[in-house]
Amino acid sequence: MQQWEQWLGLYQEEALMPDLPLVDAHHHLWDRGGHTYLPPQFRQDAQGHKVEASVYVECLSGYRDSGPEHLRCVGETETLMRVLSAPEPGAALQVCAGIIGRADLAQGDALDEVLDAHEHSAGARFKGIRYVSAWDADPAVHGAYSTHAGMLTEPAVHAGARQLGARGLTLDLWCYFPQLDDVAALARACPDASLVLDHCGGPIGSGPYAGRRAEVFQRWQQGMQALGVYPNVHVKLGGMAMAVAGFGWRERALPPSSLDLAQAWQPYVDACLESFGAGRCMFESNFPVDRTGCSYGVLWNAFKQIAQGLSQTERHALCAGTARRVYRLPRSENAG
Repeated sequence: MQQWEQWLGLYQEEALMPDLPLVDAHHHLWDRGGHTYLPPQFRQDAQGHKVEASVYVECLSGYRDSGPEHLRCVGETETLMRVLSAPEPGAALQVCAGIIGRADLAQGDALDEVLDAHEHSAGARFKGIRYVSAWDADPAVHGAYSTHAGMLTEPAVHAGARQLGARGLTLDLWCYFPQLDDVAALARACPDASLVLDHCGGPIGSGPYAGRRAEVFQRWQQGMQALGVYPNVHVKLGGMAMAVAGFGWRERALPPSSLDLAQAWQPYVDACLESFGAGRCMFESNFPVDRTGCSYGVLWNAFKQIAQGLSQTERHALCAGTARRVYRLPRSENAG
């Protein structure tokens, strides 16, 4: 861990457009495995940029170690709320203004019990759940979650998505690009559910997909274009500093600059904007996971460079407005 931190410290940048209001639409917090990333660390990373609010997304952390199995995931929300109860400086940044918990969509009537428990713990901060279906037959790609092929096409999952929609809750989805057709099937079957596609829809550049970036991009773009026709689907722009994306940032002697990131990611952001428009797209840090590839300040500088050619309205949507609307976040006094 110390070597990784030293590597990140080899390159830093001053914040570009420091007065531009930002909402970080996706990050995690945890204290595990010798790595602590809690509100003080997040606030420190955000210094220099005008991050006004953030959305916490589940990460298999802090579960209950006893009680009914289907309710153990609620421990993550309970743990988070205890962390957030500690007084902190810097009130201008609403850390975890929105909380996305975890639940099994396919569990039928028990889903309502889980959602009630999340809401009881987090109150108005609870905005929805994330259902992870990221799966690949190659173990070099497959991640920490227990997933299998075809998860998003199952009738029980569709029923669970409708339950979320009826309660006005959002459904975050993390999948890989070969599963985008499954997301379309879900969007088509559940038009009243607000779906948020994490990490640009999962273009992969590692494992069996290494060295096939042009081919993967074409297939990914076709899937995103097909998804764009569904007005209930939104996209988070980020997650591409993860190793699975295959850009190889950690293999460099020095961390990437914001220009390096912007040049690599611009085609993906442009494709998302073409299919969804700025009103259905939002930037995400995915920290501390993406911290393995770049620093927080450099990441947001890259996003700002990517968005600089857009109109003021579009730039505001990507940087803050879409996230505030989709996740129903309270507006800060300084919100632009």
